[in-house]
Order: sequence, then C-alpha cells, then structure tokens
Amino acid sequence: MPYQNISATLSATDLQAIKDAFSTILEKLPFLVNLTAEERKATFKTGPDRVSLVQNAAAAAESHPEIFPASFNVQEFLNDIALFNNLTDISTQSASVTSQIDDTRLAVGGEAMRQATQVYNYVREAAKTTPGLKPLADQLGEHFQKANKPKETKKPSA
Repeated sequence: MPYQNISATLSATDLQAIKDAFSTILEKLPFLVNLTAEERKATFKTGPDRVSLVQNAAAAAESHPEIFPASFNVQEFLNDIALFNNLTDISTQSASVTSQIDDTRLAVGGEAMRQATQVYNYVREAAKTTPGLKPLADQLGEHFQKANKPKETKKPSA
C-alpha cells in the first residue's frame, strides 16, 4: 500500500469547523435538489459529449437574441450555463475530496480491524489465565463467529 500507518486525530473543534464548512456550502447553494431515480432517468443529460452543443447554443443565443420568442429567456439560459459550469467545478473538487475521505476511511478502518483482531487474540490468550476475561473474550469472539457463518442462499421459487 502506498501509505504508511495513518496516525492522526481530528479534534472536536476541527470536526465542528468541517461540519460548519459543509453547512456554509449548503447555505451558499440553497437551490440544490434531490432527484428521484425516475427524475434522474428522465432528465436530458449534459455529458461531456454534449457540452459543446450547449456552448455553441450559448454563443448563438448571445449573438442573435432577436431571433427568440419572448417566451424564451436568453439571459436565464446563459445563467443556467454559468451555474452548470460553476457546479461542475465544485463537483470535481468535491468528488476529489470525497474520494480521499473514502480511501482514508477505508485504510483507517482496515487498520482498526487489524488491531481489533490483535486485541481479541490477546484477550483470548489472557482469558486462559486471568479471571474475569472469559466473558469479554467470548463477546469479542462472537464477531468472528458471525463473520465465518455461511450466508444462506435463497432457493429459487418454482
């Protein structure tokens, strides 16, 4: 793995500052929406292949606003494009941070699991000679028994 053992802490003050930063982001983006699966499916996508269409349409709308009916708001169209571009920038940065958080969380969780296994082994060994540790060893051991149980497979119904 390309990282060394992660030895870090996050103070309550720093954690609150991070949460506050997310709150600030949400305050600055009060128009964010949550689409349902159906809405996501039905939405006309502006993927990488269609960005040039949007850019060319914006240039056409700016160059020839007189050709549009009054019901078509050229400025609102241009505002949507600007917002889309800004949200794309924010999304790219957010995705990068999210990926780093997820990877670090996975790595630290793996370290914690490895260490928890060591603790279990020490407690299990000590329980052989130290009174009162057997219930703790059994409790810790339950997690390994659950993990080693074969999962039931559903039989296909006829």
